[in-house]
Amino acid sequence: MFRTMLLARKIDERMWLLNRAGKIPFVISCQGQEAAQVGASFALDREKDYALPYYRDMGVVLAFGMTAKDLMLSGFAKAEDPNSGGRQMPGHFGQKKNRIVTGSSPVTTQVPHAVGIALAGKMENKDFVSLVTFGEGSSNQGDFHEGANFAGVHKLPVIFMVENNKYAISVPVSKQLACEKVSDRAIGYGMPGHTVDGNDPLAVYEVVKEAADRGRNGEGPTLIEAVSYRLTPHSSDDDDRTYRERGEVDEAKKKDSIFTFAQYLRDQGILTEDKEEELNIELDQIVNEATDYAESAAYAEAESALHYVYEE
Repeated sequence: MFRTMLLARKIDERMWLLNRAGKIPFVISCQGQEAAQVGASFALDREKDYALPYYRDMGVVLAFGMTAKDLMLSGFAKAEDPNSGGRQMPGHFGQKKNRIVTGSSPVTTQVPHAVGIALAGKMENKDFVSLVTFGEGSSNQGDFHEGANFAGVHKLPVIFMVENNKYAISVPVSKQLACEKVSDRAIGYGMPGHTVDGNDPLAVYEVVKEAADRGRNGEGPTLIEAVSYRLTPHSSDDDDRTYRERGEVDEAKKKDSIFTFAQYLRDQGILTEDKEEELNIELDQIVNEATDYAESAAYAEAESALHYVYEE
């Protein structure tokens, strides 16, 4: 888990540097949410379950089988980009071989898709669950409510995981919800709702594992709210200083799972100084090689611009 979390962080940090150097056009960051993403993914059967991630879910897609090279190819918009062949912005994940279902720019549209996949699995008596992730802002969209209602009525094996990072772009959660927690909404759709510390990958693992077992046993869907904090601006085009205080961000950084989970592993005698050094060297090499490969890879031919459109 820690390895995947740390790899996501290192790729993300490199992408910010590349963006500021003018080498890639856009970054939408996972920083602060890796624990929830990776903890949830590890609780699933990544050989058969489906993931419908939202744009920050670098931890989810890495756990499900994407590589640093795949993500860098997407960042540089190169022809080999497995998500879209360089046709889509970064964060629009999709990879059929790893059952990562393609998302789109309008937020929350992945929720009904996850419900549909779960319905298909139930109709065909297949033993898989679908995990769909989205921000707390998305839980206010109609797609969420329609999907949750349908899944609840039909007792479908789908896990709705809200990554509550406290902000929908610039709108704080206090101005988004009338209820105290996003998980309070679960009862209206006939499913259990859980709020969990999104900075604790083991806590997220536990609640998602329970939800997956419920789904496989025919007991229906679960709504999970993993509470963390978005440590970066909304995207590389956003200035978060206009809507939140630096002290708030600095306070949140003290709970950053990259550091708190590492300390937990050290306290348990699992992450030794030597292992940590080896891991950092290994992951730095992976990120460097992925960056070099993607930067030198070919762009798509201009003539291919209309491929996959209309009759092509």
